[in-house]
Amino acid sequence: MVSALHLEGVVLPGEESRNIWVRDGQISFESVPGAVTVAKGCWLVPGLVDAHNHIGLAPSGPTRDVEDQRAQALADRDAGALLIRDCGVPVDTRHLDRQADLPRIIRAGRHLAPRRRYIPGIAIELDDPAGLPAAVTEQARVGDGWIKLVGDWIERGVGDLAPCWPAEAIRDAITAAHAAGARVTAHVFGAQALPDLISAGIDCIEHGTGLTTDLIDELATRRTALVPTLINIDNFPSFADAGKAKFPAYAAHMRRLHTGVRVMVASAYDAGVPIYAGTDAGGSLRHGLIAQEIAALAEAGMTRTDALAAGSWAARSWLGLPGIEEGAPADLIAYDADPRTDLSVLSRPARIILRGTVIA
Repeated sequence: MVSALHLEGVVLPGEESRNIWVRDGQISFESVPGAVTVAKGCWLVPGLVDAHNHIGLAPSGPTRDVEDQRAQALADRDAGALLIRDCGVPVDTRHLDRQADLPRIIRAGRHLAPRRRYIPGIAIELDDPAGLPAAVTEQARVGDGWIKLVGDWIERGVGDLAPCWPAEAIRDAITAAHAAGARVTAHVFGAQALPDLISAGIDCIEHGTGLTTDLIDELATRRTALVPTLINIDNFPSFADAGKAKFPAYAAHMRRLHTGVRVMVASAYDAGVPIYAGTDAGGSLRHGLIAQEIAALAEAGMTRTDALAAGSWAARSWLGLPGIEEGAPADLIAYDADPRTDLSVLSRPARIILRGTVIA
């Protein structure tokens, strides 16, 4: 068994080539005698982050099969995602935390939605909005510091996207979450649900395709995060096709949102909104796509360096984990070329080190 590792390369986000050592699962810049060199002349990147992920969901719905869940986590890990923010699953995946070769997972508990206003079998469904604060408090107890609200979904009576909660319930729920030490995020496609969520002090918006210029400015002022999940938004035309016969207004709305999403992301970036990379893996999207999401952020107008930061060191800091620094957990990736020059490099890791162990 190797007792210590040695790596030499440019440590991102800096420009300096440095020697680092790994011992007892931690990073050190002090030499460790006898360490085995596993990477040299490379670019060293803090483990990638998938900030919107659903390990435990499959195309057919929730999967309780532990091997299926492990396979999903392995696909993300092998793509370089060593830290995952779970954005809500209806199954218990905490057994994965005991498997040291799998990514670290920060969980949001289960989705919270009104009765019959979300995908069947996924959310905790409430009959009365007045019960939302209590449900939030319970999910804060079982999660890892995040709460997931369903902010909008198709309303059959309207035939289009519509807000899920009254403003008072949102305000009281976010207050309850913050009192319990949890941050709140929400699934939101359209524009109508956003003002109440943002004014109530929500911490993050998922997707955000309905964001307008004034709402973007408010996000920037409040430093509210955005996880746009661009590679999943690219499925909007197929969602529209599936719903067109029954809900033509919804279908047309989804197409408009899809058409404008990259302009929205560019506007949010220019305004200074904190943006992070999330794939929305699980359900319709397979796992292991974090490199594609980072590339999509760059294609939408972020610099390559900032897009990489959104899926690496900046996202890690946002979620409370360090990058490559003294005493930090040794979760890092070595690449043979500079990914800031060519983001396709992210799909070809030379070494993946997780919890101080060379995985690949």
